[in-house]
Amino acid sequence: MRYEGKVYRPPSEARSYILQATIGCSHNLCTYCDMYRGVAFRERDEVEVLEDVRQASRRYPGVDKIFVADGDALVMGTERWLRLLEAVGAAFPRLRQVSCYATAANVLQKSDAELRELRRAGLSLLYIGPESGDDVTLKRVVKGGTFEDHVRAAAKVRAAGMKLSVIVLLGAGGVERTVEHARETARLVTEMDPDFLAALTLTVIPGTPLRRMMDKGRFELPDVRGLLTELRTIANEARPTDALFRTNHASNYVPVGGRLPRDRESIVATMDAALAGEIPLRPEYARGL
Repeated sequence: MRYEGKVYRPPSEARSYILQATIGCSHNLCTYCDMYRGVAFRERDEVEVLEDVRQASRRYPGVDKIFVADGDALVMGTERWLRLLEAVGAAFPRLRQVSCYATAANVLQKSDAELRELRRAGLSLLYIGPESGDDVTLKRVVKGGTFEDHVRAAAKVRAAGMKLSVIVLLGAGGVERTVEHARETARLVTEMDPDFLAALTLTVIPGTPLRRMMDKGRFELPDVRGLLTELRTIANEARPTDALFRTNHASNYVPVGGRLPRDRESIVATMDAALAGEIPLRPEYARGL
């Protein structure tokens, strides 16, 4: 099994076999992200990828979850995906989940029939990170999709029978758009209606366009209280049908979890306690990407 560069995966894929089918991100323009900065996107040689699958099946025959990397592997053509899904299905008899990162554009570029075919072949979960529901913020961070793009993409994912995990980014709107970012993100979560919802906290990384904007006084990250207030707003106002909600990523100040809407009151109460200084926050030295 071979890996190139840094490989990223969601926290929930910690026990999954990571299969690197693409290198980098096909969009790779988001101003806050340095995960694949400087990396030219490409699909890995298919022969090498399938050989990795064979090697992994010999070493780890009990694999039951696979995460297909890198940044938005759904961008691969449907026929290539189908060959990959056939290979992993044959190699891992206990396989119960195949997932990958995707963008709204990746989803919208595929027909409903293609998505249904991928689901039947075994692709069962997509992670989409709109980061914000505020169109002004989405344009500023060069996300490459609008509020409506993400709503349409989510509808296509659900119609295909796939699970959907949505990732939002606290602080993405800066101080200037903090209220709009939180409220519109809650509204977007309602409209996308995911099965899973995760909140991360923005870290401004040296070398990124966002860092240069901050250095020029064109962006200011909300303080800790502002970030916690955004999280409270999203948890309080989002109305998904039934979503597993987590803030267990290392970037966050307060790890909370539960189901929305079932556990809304307890989640909001935890945020109120954090805002009141009644519970400890994760120290800066323990936060990370």
